Amino acid sequence: MVHPVHSSVQLLSLYHDSLVSRVISRLPSTISRPAPTPHSRYTKYWTAHSSLYRKVAITLQMVQYTELLWEMIARRRGEKVRWRVVILIEAIKAICRLFLLHLTNSRPLVSPPLPERDVDPRSAEEEERDWNGMQTPVSERSSDLSWTMPRTGLSLPCLPDVNDVSSFLISKVLTADDIKPPKALLHRVTGQGQLAEILYILRPVAYALAMQKWNGNKRSWRPWLIGFGMEYGCRQLAKTDFRERLAGGLGD
Repeated sequence: MVHPVHSSVQLLSLYHDSLVSRVISRLPSTISRPAPTPHSRYTKYWTAHSSLYRKVAITLQMVQYTELLWEMIARRRGEKVRWRVVILIEAIKAICRLFLLHLTNSRPLVSPPLPERDVDPRSAEEEERDWNGMQTPVSERSSDLSWTMPRTGLSLPCLPDVNDVSSFLISKVLTADDIKPPKALLHRVTGQGQLAEILYILRPVAYALAMQKWNGNKRSWRPWLIGFGMEYGCRQLAKTDFRERLAGGLGD
């Protein structure tokens, strides 16, 4: 009973994330929003510019959220059926990831492929309410945050506290990722790097096939060695490709 509930909650959270994202996108521009993370910027770019990317990413997330449920159902019908279902699930996930790799022009995959849950900026305002539920009047808050010049009547924002100068300056600093376009946050991979990505995507399928083949021999290390060997090879290929390439990789 636990697995159906867990899968249902995960699927419901996926739907809830989409609703929150729609609501936040419709908020007026006057409401300040928290700075998005590089992962959020990158995934939002692809979901907005490619409907196929969004559909494949949602399919991948749904399979990941329900894979344990399908495995438990198949396990009741025997080990053979269980491993067939496991291989089928891993194959579907691998196909989805290969599609995402192709749609992003051979850029490394991110996990999760969809944007993470957005934070409603209005919730931060609600947290600023007093203990009795009454919000501080705007006039009082503005007087604390600004200074009105007596002659012109114009207001100037107050300087930050001396103890918070460092944190204030750090919050205003822009990094290289902040000024990059979302598409350029991840470089394209070619040659050995692309081969490493493909092998890494196919690694779970190979491991599941090996587990099915040597399922009768519980002491066999072959499935583990195959999985470990593929992952080690992928990492070495990726490191070699990264060392041979310039920072930032290819463009479009």
